[in-house]
Amino acid sequence: MTMVRNTRQRQAVVQALRETHTHPDAAWIHSQVRGELPNISLGTVYRTLDALVRDGVVMTIERAGQATRYDYKHAGHGHHHVVCRSCGAIYDIGAEDLPLPAHGLPAGFQVQGVRLEYHGVCEACATQTEKRG
Repeated sequence: MTMVRNTRQRQAVVQALRETHTHPDAAWIHSQVRGELPNISLGTVYRTLDALVRDGVVMTIERAGQATRYDYKHAGHGHHHVVCRSCGAIYDIGAEDLPLPAHGLPAGFQVQGVRLEYHGVCEACATQTEKRG
């Protein structure tokens, strides 16, 4: 883990992530933080996000060909994601709904975290496809 200094920039980035449930990219976070810190650069936002990811405060959601999205890890509220392959919407589902597998792990393996994503098509996109088809 890194030692994340509690700078105004880092406080502002964390606050922007805490206040949204949209899993934003760095550009969106930058636009939000600029309201409070007009001189903050996009590079500073990226470096701050990288440090927060390394420290376990923020997690990334990565898609091929798309900007990395970020999600604040609310203490005590572990969750996984459901991702629509059509529109890119990302939804949270509670981690407590998905128990850790009791079998299949290598002997002696100590799980330190689980990251699960379901991929499919959301109801709105499926409905649009049905109407076109």
